Order: sequence, then C-alpha cells, then structure tokens
Amino acid sequence: MENGKMDKDQVFSVADIVKRAKLVMGFKKDVELANYLGISRSTLSNWVARNSIDFALLLGRLSQVDYNWLLTGKGSPVKQDNYCDCELASGPVERLHQPKTAEALDDRSVTLYDISAAANLKTLLEPRPQYALGQIHIPNIPLCDGAVYVSGDSMYPILKAGDIVGFRFIHDFDAVIYGEMYLVSFQRGGDEYLTVKYVNRSEQPGFLRLVSYNTHHEPMDLPLTQINAMAIVKFSIRKNMMM
Repeated sequence: MENGKMDKDQVFSVADIVKRAKLVMGFKKDVELANYLGISRSTLSNWVARNSIDFALLLGRLSQVDYNWLLTGKGSPVKQDNYCDCELASGPVERLHQPKTAEALDDRSVTLYDISAAANLKTLLEPRPQYALGQIHIPNIPLCDGAVYVSGDSMYPILKAGDIVGFRFIHDFDAVIYGEMYLVSFQRGGDEYLTVKYVNRSEQPGFLRLVSYNTHHEPMDLPLTQINAMAIVKFSIRKNMMM
C-alpha cells in the first residue's frame, strides 16, 4: 500500500471489497456507494478495474465496519467491542449464551479460578481463596459466577485449550436449556471429570446427552445421578495469553 492506496499486487480483491461495502451499507448500486464515499462513479469503477483502492478513504468512511471482514470476508461485519485486557488474560470476548429475554449487561469483574486445584466444579465457590487466580475485567458481559481455563479439544475450533470461559451455575436440572454449552462436573468409576459440552435431551430417562463440537468425540449419555454440578457457559475469551 502506497500513499493510502492498495495496489494490485496485494492479495485483496477490490471487486469483492466493493461488494461487501455495498452489502453492509444496504446499497444496491455502485453509484450509491460512490456518493457515500464522496467520489465519482468512474473513480469507483477504476478502483475495481485496476484492483487498486484508496484504503484510507474507504476505512475512514466505513469506520463502524470490521476491517478484517471488509477486506477479506472473514469474521463478522460488525466490530467486536468487547475485549478483555488485564493481568491474567488478553483477547476478544465472545458471548456464547444468547438468552431469549433481555439480560442486563455491565462492566464486571469475574473471578478466574484454577479448576485443577479444586476437587470439582461445585467446590470452586467455596470460601477457599487458593482456588482463585485473580480477577478479570470484562466490559458489557452478563452476570457470571466465575471463569476457568478450557482444556482438551472436544469443542474445537469453537473453543481451544487455553481459552477462558465464563459460567453461571444452574441449581436444578429443570433449568437446563437444551442445545446450549455447559460445564459439567461428574463422577464416573470413582474419578472426577469436568467437561465443556453442548447439552441435549437423551432418549434414556434420567440422562442428559453431552455432545462435542469436535466430531472425533462421540456423544455421551450421562446419568443425572453422576452429575455433581452444571454451569451454563456465558462467554469465552477466544485468544488469551498469560502476561
């Protein structure tokens, strides 16, 4: 890019960028986009013909649009404003649970717990400070009981090992929303397990079906009697790093 212009040797397709710009702005014709950008229709046509675009002008006028999507088509057209940047974690925050009724949002501090130090999910909120690694501050996030690091690949690529998920406990199985993502703490063969899965109805009475996003993991029907605790996943920090 030279003097704010994107040249034809770069990998971007100006024709596709123009299409996405019209789409996100609701324009049907090139002349509508040209007028919005303050250029002539012929200038816009020359951009497409040469595969060269005034990068600074375009992004300046479409500042509300996610630049990665506009240029490459990847991601979402809307900018992601939720971003966690604190001592324990840094990365964009994605809200995973979308309630059917309005849920109050606020800037919140969420306790990040060390699940490996606790016996199971249920013990995390007991008054034992050794389980808490610290607080992470997340803007505009629903109320959560805490957050933990994800391990394993059962929800890959939605979640990767090392991602952080925020959770809210449910206190009875009637509150389960089928099809949502949950942290499930359970016992099997005398051992304690914690997994993050989609929870669906089971054909077996008194069971829940745990389903992975990663198709290499088979669904599992789990008896309710083996479950110690469940928490709905409210958000994830998709990329994080220890500071």
